[in-house]
Amino acid sequence: MKSIDLVETLQGIGRPRALVLGDLMLDRYTQGSVDRISPEAPVIILQADHREARPGGAANVANMLATLDADVTCCGVVGEDAAGVELRGLLDQMGVSCKLVVAEAGRLTTVKERIVGLAGTRHPSQLLRIDSESRHALMHETEARLIDAVCDSIADYDVVLISDYGKGFCTPALLEATISAAQRQGVPVLVDPCRGSDCRQYHGATLVKPNRSETEAATGIRVATMQDAITAGVRLCMRAGLRMALVTLDRDGMVLVQADGQGEAFPTCSRKIYDITGAGDMVLAMLGLCFGGNTTFRAAVRLANVAAGLEVERPGVAVLRRDEIASSLAADHAWSKHKIVSLHEARQLAEEYRRQGLSTVFTNGCFDLLHVGHIANLNESAALGHRLFVAINSDSSVRRLKGPGRPLIHDRDRAVMVAALAVVAHVLVFDDPTPQKLIEAIRPNVLVKGGSYTQDEVVGADFVRSYGGEVHLATMVEGISTTQILAAMRQEHEPIAAPIIHALSRADGSSDAPQGGAKRVA
Repeated sequence: MKSIDLVETLQGIGRPRALVLGDLMLDRYTQGSVDRISPEAPVIILQADHREARPGGAANVANMLATLDADVTCCGVVGEDAAGVELRGLLDQMGVSCKLVVAEAGRLTTVKERIVGLAGTRHPSQLLRIDSESRHALMHETEARLIDAVCDSIADYDVVLISDYGKGFCTPALLEATISAAQRQGVPVLVDPCRGSDCRQYHGATLVKPNRSETEAATGIRVATMQDAITAGVRLCMRAGLRMALVTLDRDGMVLVQADGQGEAFPTCSRKIYDITGAGDMVLAMLGLCFGGNTTFRAAVRLANVAAGLEVERPGVAVLRRDEIASSLAADHAWSKHKIVSLHEARQLAEEYRRQGLSTVFTNGCFDLLHVGHIANLNESAALGHRLFVAINSDSSVRRLKGPGRPLIHDRDRAVMVAALAVVAHVLVFDDPTPQKLIEAIRPNVLVKGGSYTQDEVVGADFVRSYGGEVHLATMVEGISTTQILAAMRQEHEPIAAPIIHALSRADGSSDAPQGGAKRVA
């Protein structure tokens, strides 16, 4: 299925009604900067400047699903404590119904508190996590109350999602009653299984979504290849009475296996991994949206794969809107149109990336006769952030810088070649003497320039530093430049230099008339 078809599929999903059942958690974050060691003990000191609470566990799945425009109800248990009140308040703010959330006496609401530090200009890193939780099974009265409530209301939903973190909520009786009631009503049940389980407690579910290690533990089969995943998935379906198993393989993508032995691999797109936290919940949420919206199984898996890829590019647990996923799919369908942008579009894209918590990198150059030095520079630049903007000098700008014999390749063709590189997010062509105006519009987190410059010589450096950005001098590839390549061609290969350069200058199929002085260089 093409990316553009997936966009239409995603946009065609209505507002499915989803029941998310599982272990509810409250995630708390304390963030700050780290710049010294305590004089009292050999520990770092965090200067806290931001505190935040978010839904976690099954509550995070519900939040993600609600952000994807589903009508969501949560079923779970919290303690009779302040954390439980706070968690229900957060879900209520996000439009998630808590009518099936029960407060149980003697139970702690599961809370995971993360201490996150930022040192210098590096990405935030988790320093410590503090857990408060109860792991005992539900009390009999609570379990019976929830079973009755779920069975009485199951027909009100288009899909049921079970998010089992092994905190005691997903008891065998509750799971069996929920899955049986859903089967009777024809409601699909999707399960993110508890780590270490053999998945038999989910007998009769429509789909179970174990990762690589969970699949190995449940089946005893080492999953090193796609075929291993298919073999293990078939065994899992037969052992647990499942209709389908979706084995997630981190960077290798996913494998969808059906009980009849059919298996299909869904490789992932290469992405810059920032934080894998929340990727599994995002897969379950997108599957829930799609199954509840009656899409095909394959379309559901493809969309889940795309959503998980976008999730890992962002710090922490991020929620995604449908339009963000659709934009990414549209970019895959028409990469060149999406990548080669105007200054106005670049400014809007940079603002959107900042809103999403993604960092931007900016570099510029002529990129005439694309060579290994350019590639090394762009790879190094891309590694410094999430989205790399590359500004390319226009033909007239190159002539002012390099003389009447340059450029060899027209700016529109140079832009297409640079945009074809996977590490490059966006390309702009500019005609000004310097890229100062572009830098001020994009406001990159990192400004990169070739190592032949000094920090004081980099245009835009002072502006970038003024808001806390970083200026980076890229490593030089010695002996490689367009000028050096041309000099070597003239000196050592005079008979073939003219035809080669002439052909390069006519990459767009133009006439034999000199354009940009390419023939004069030869």
